Amino acid sequence: MPDKNSQKRINPILKQVLELGPTIAFFVIYLRIKDDTFTIGGTEYSGFIMSALIFIPILLVAMGILWHLTGHLSRMQVFTAFMVIFFGGLTAWFNDDRFFKMKTSIVYGTIAGLLGIGLLQGKSYLAFVMGELIPMNNEGWMILTRRLFVVFILLAIGNELVWRNMSEEAWVKIETFGFPAILFVFLMLQSGLFQRHALDEES
Repeated sequence: MPDKNSQKRINPILKQVLELGPTIAFFVIYLRIKDDTFTIGGTEYSGFIMSALIFIPILLVAMGILWHLTGHLSRMQVFTAFMVIFFGGLTAWFNDDRFFKMKTSIVYGTIAGLLGIGLLQGKSYLAFVMGELIPMNNEGWMILTRRLFVVFILLAIGNELVWRNMSEEAWVKIETFGFPAILFVFLMLQSGLFQRHALDEES
């Protein structure tokens, strides 16, 4: 993929729409058809499964537009898209919504696992992915990586507890708004860390 110097700048609001829009679209579509049943090829699908299947092309189109406009997709965006397609396909094939729900746990668990492997090697894979966005020294990245390692483990466990013990609608709401809000608040609370370990201009 292109390096950061070859990326094209686009309107930040448009960028947010393209990145967050598909998830919001999934939520809105689900609310509209959650109580409906759809028959395709003689097989009945719930409103939840249809929402998940509609979400896949919406996500791919948004990512395609983002790539066309910026010439760049982050590794995390590519990984997330792969997981959505893979588990969305399993959900449709087996007509079982559990695959789509456990996808979130696997994504969070995989991220935690990769961060953990890096920590065991004395490295921050997070810096490799996000170093261009947050200029920090190595010590700062190691601290942030250890903290995010714990957060992603807790999010994976949280997702398992939610989809296994709460209603489908509750899971959709928490998946759409709750987990992203937790990550957002966590990153906002790291502002002191970013300042203490920021690289100076010369670096």
